Amino acid sequence: MGYKKITKYILRFLFLQILLSFLTIYYYDNFLIKEYPNANLLIINNLLEDKTRFYPFVSNDLLKIDIYIALFVFIFLIILYSTNFYTYVNELSFTFEKKYIENFTNIYLLWSASLMTFIVLFRFSVLSRGYLLLYTFIIPIILVIFRSSELISGILGRPVTRESYVSFNLNSQSAINNLRIITYRKLIENIDLKVFSEEKITAKIDSLNKAGELNLVIINLGNNKISKLFEEYLINLNKKILLISEQEIEFSNIFLRRTEFINETYLTYFNNDIQYGSKYIIKRSIDILVSAILLIVLLPILLIVYIFIISTESRPAIIQQDRVGLHGKVFKMYKFRTMKKNSHELREYYHELNKNSGPLFKIENDPRIYKGGLFLRKYSLDELPQLINVIKGNMSLVGPRPLFNEDTKHFDKNYMRRLNVLPGITGLLQINERNTSNFETWYKYDIEYINNWSVYLDLKIILKTPFSIFSNKISGL
Repeated sequence: MGYKKITKYILRFLFLQILLSFLTIYYYDNFLIKEYPNANLLIINNLLEDKTRFYPFVSNDLLKIDIYIALFVFIFLIILYSTNFYTYVNELSFTFEKKYIENFTNIYLLWSASLMTFIVLFRFSVLSRGYLLLYTFIIPIILVIFRSSELISGILGRPVTRESYVSFNLNSQSAINNLRIITYRKLIENIDLKVFSEEKITAKIDSLNKAGELNLVIINLGNNKISKLFEEYLINLNKKILLISEQEIEFSNIFLRRTEFINETYLTYFNNDIQYGSKYIIKRSIDILVSAILLIVLLPILLIVYIFIISTESRPAIIQQDRVGLHGKVFKMYKFRTMKKNSHELREYYHELNKNSGPLFKIENDPRIYKGGLFLRKYSLDELPQLINVIKGNMSLVGPRPLFNEDTKHFDKNYMRRLNVLPGITGLLQINERNTSNFETWYKYDIEYINNWSVYLDLKIILKTPFSIFSNKISGL
């Protein structure tokens, strides 16, 4: 087991230790002994008596019920982690191997047996039996939820069932189609290549990437080998990749992957989606918490801007624009309207005034902006409704700015990587060169963000954003 996997196990263990200890202590105080005022005193006396008889070397300062509960949870988790059924979900397992009820039953039996043993062994004799029975179900449900990041990601807005995939030379009758990585996702297209061609596969992936959402690429190599260039292309896609081959693949690059031999076939899977699983969960949790706080704090400003727009320019004050989000998914982005109505349709009319190359459409002294709109843009007040997009999961607080769907035609295969992270309200560009009209500058900061993304980087950008807003620079889009 690699050090990264060990680190994940340790972090998950610590998280569960804190969560289960807190819940059990809270449940004990508010439900299990609520009807018995003298329960704590009786249990402490029992613990003191046992301590005198069996472990007199332990200090009386440690005779606290909370400590006993935390120690019980720790021992239970050690036992749980030593079992075979409480492991991460293997996406290369077959769907008919799903045993959710069996897994819940195993966890329930282990938890209830451990809990009852603890209660009897340490003589926690004054407890509500009804609430105790209910608690034997609560913890197993929580443990099943946290067994895999898939369910939590789904709750936070990214369910695996909404993801899509493209496959190349995948036989529709093959048992491989029953893998959970395939069955839970929607097929866009299965391309049958008579002659294996890396160029055709690359072109098709890029085309689908620009046309809509794409999360997983499946390639049946057969007995073909892949070139170093194509290998690097797949790695840099920042997507989930499943390679099916008759022989084990020899890779030129060193990267995290998993290879399994199933049905006389080698399955090689790697996931370079940098905002997936636990990373996505942490990022979304921060997004939801901070956005909710900002919406409450900034509500007076939102109302003032809304009233200003409808009183000077009429409705709508808030507009919706189709923008391209994570993995090419198109969503409705909210903005306070700073331009005259139907301004986006006038892009072609003012095309000659646009001095920028690539997807950036900016006009100096843009005639489409109404009086007062420039002020809203200058201090990014027009972007505030996008906090709702963040709550909904279409956007993040930090990420590359979402562009229009027609702008993706300007993306090369390297810049397509910007679609593999959540678009954001702010980012490296906004805290460095917000008023730039140079597409290469956008490209530089977007790729830098993707290559170096971390929760720490997001927090750093969030803290720097307020200072950049008041630096007399106009926001990008």
